[in-house]
Amino acid sequence: MSQVVLPIVLPLLLAFLLPVVMRPLPGVGRWLGPLLLVYDLWLLGQAWPAAGAAPFSVAIGGFAPPLGINLYVDSLALLFALAVQLMGLLLWPWSDGEEAPRRQSLALLLIASSTGMALSGDLFNIYVWYELASVAAFGLVIDPARAASFAASLRYLLISGLGSVLTLVGITLVYVRTGTLNLAQLAELAPGTLTGPLGMGALVLMLLGFGVKAELFPVNHWVPGVYASAPARISALLAGVISKLAVLVLARLLYLMQPGAEVAGLVTGLGILGMVSGELAAWRARDLRRMLAYSSIGQLGMIFVAFSLPGKAGALAGLALVLHHLVVKSGLFLLAERWDGALERLRGAGRVSPLAGGLFVLFALSIVGVPPLPGFWAKLMLMQGLAAEGGWLYGTAMAVFMTATVVEASYLLRVADRLFAAPEGKAPRPAVGGLALTSLLGGGLLVALVTVNPLARTLDKVAGVAVDRDGYLLHSLPRERGRVGEGGDPGSHSPLTLALSPRGVERERGARP
Repeated sequence: MSQVVLPIVLPLLLAFLLPVVMRPLPGVGRWLGPLLLVYDLWLLGQAWPAAGAAPFSVAIGGFAPPLGINLYVDSLALLFALAVQLMGLLLWPWSDGEEAPRRQSLALLLIASSTGMALSGDLFNIYVWYELASVAAFGLVIDPARAASFAASLRYLLISGLGSVLTLVGITLVYVRTGTLNLAQLAELAPGTLTGPLGMGALVLMLLGFGVKAELFPVNHWVPGVYASAPARISALLAGVISKLAVLVLARLLYLMQPGAEVAGLVTGLGILGMVSGELAAWRARDLRRMLAYSSIGQLGMIFVAFSLPGKAGALAGLALVLHHLVVKSGLFLLAERWDGALERLRGAGRVSPLAGGLFVLFALSIVGVPPLPGFWAKLMLMQGLAAEGGWLYGTAMAVFMTATVVEASYLLRVADRLFAAPEGKAPRPAVGGLALTSLLGGGLLVALVTVNPLARTLDKVAGVAVDRDGYLLHSLPRERGRVGEGGDPGSHSPLTLALSPRGVERERGARP
């Protein structure tokens, strides 16, 4: 299954070739990116049955981990990789003129680096992909038509730079303590080497560093300005998808290294503060896109609280919230493309476009958690997990979560009331392209409503894979390390077993018990 490398390599290559192609052939170049993403989706879809049956590792250059760079492919990583490629296709920047090559190349770079983050099995390579994603995001969030986007981009650059420094320092401390950055080997060594103050400090630094992209409190001050001033499709992509990749990285660290109750408590506390600050700021906002940006901070806080819960229940609640937020928040930002500015301008906009108003109400009700919409089941999973764990911290998280839901209902229904009020002037009409795409996302939400049981079973399996630390070790490290190789022939499992070829990968998979 070495073709899983191609969804990283091909968009990265085309990102640099596209400006050259679009000069003589602008019409052809305009379609190369979407066609490539369709091909990438097909490749990743081909890998899903194999990863579901047994996760596998692909070594780059023929050197098996921990000596070489590897991709770790399980259903959790593939789920996020598929989400990146699919939403990248749906939210493709179909811009014309001089901006087209730049925007489309940066979009491909963002998609390639995000897919690399999802599939990487090495902490340093995750950091490299994280930096590439940051570079691409800097260019994409700048909208030449909006002067405010330059100031917002500068703030994003400064905070993201701080996050990069914190992450790199944390990774350095981990390497000093363990001598490796391979995630599987770190999972083996962490219980004995990363339990002291230095190890805990390294994990906290990485939590804050990666938390910049994940909109984690207190390193999320860039979110309102960027989401309010960037092009709507870019805001939808960053809020809906890219923030979730950073959540995936942090979830991997929590589940593999098992740092203990202290770090889990810190994540819970930061998630609570994110809920409080985000939802209260969203309630006070008088601009739709800023309201959605602050709302995203609050909902990411809920997701962090979910992933801080130990065991599969927390992973299941976190995954359900992630996928729900991915669909709903992307749709809402697309609606805000023409519904920009003060909320008072939206008076009567739902009457001008009943479809757009109906979609907003659908998304709002699902975010609030009105049964039987998918948002209700995601929030119910989180409440069940918090109730099962008990304790004063999780009890506080449940109280804040329920209060935040009430605040969400207040400001979202306030906007819905304005949408269908009698217009006082010319109400804005949403863009046709954005409305079609939002309708597609709304249709996906309704499909999830009628297929909630199969989706729940699939997510339950993915959550089981996410927390299976022993399984990660089993399918990542060579057999001769002694953890997996009982009864096997060590000579037949050299570090070159998983060479970057389908034959090598199938030989390794066939040798597993």
